[in-house]
Amino acid sequence: MKVPSLRSWALGLAAGLLLAGCASEPTRIVPGTTAAETLQRLGAPTGRYPLTGGGERLQYSRMPAGFEVTDIDVDASGKVVSVTQVLSEARFGHDIKVDQWRQNDVLAFYGRPFETSRVSSFDGVVWTWRYKAVNERRMLYIYIDPTGVVRRYHTGDDLALDRIRD
Repeated sequence: MKVPSLRSWALGLAAGLLLAGCASEPTRIVPGTTAAETLQRLGAPTGRYPLTGGGERLQYSRMPAGFEVTDIDVDASGKVVSVTQVLSEARFGHDIKVDQWRQNDVLAFYGRPFETSRVSSFDGVVWTWRYKAVNERRMLYIYIDPTGVVRRYHTGDDLALDRIRD
């Protein structure tokens, strides 16, 4: 019986880890997959939200350290109908509903923010998410007034690395 070499063993382990990593990547779930299969492959979501018309959103967020939030929408029959990485600069103008969305809508779409803060120029809170645009670290800021309504949003550079380097 031939004993595998250390190199063969290491290559096998690396391939197994790579496959395991792919299996836990939310964007690799395809429409038609069942909710049960999705949960088995990805584990517990960071958020679960009911969808209008039945079904639910399984949300997988990499916050606070990461840069992605993936929403997996499942219909009433338990099948995945869409998989969307929502922290995309190209989508913000289409997705964010200023003067319509409430705090719960923001949570159901983007999940818990990276941080919340206040600024003197706005009466309310500012929720912030980290994301990447062409490998540049960026921030999404959503302003929520005291009644829980989204009043505006904007994006900006993530200056955290600059603060560390100084």
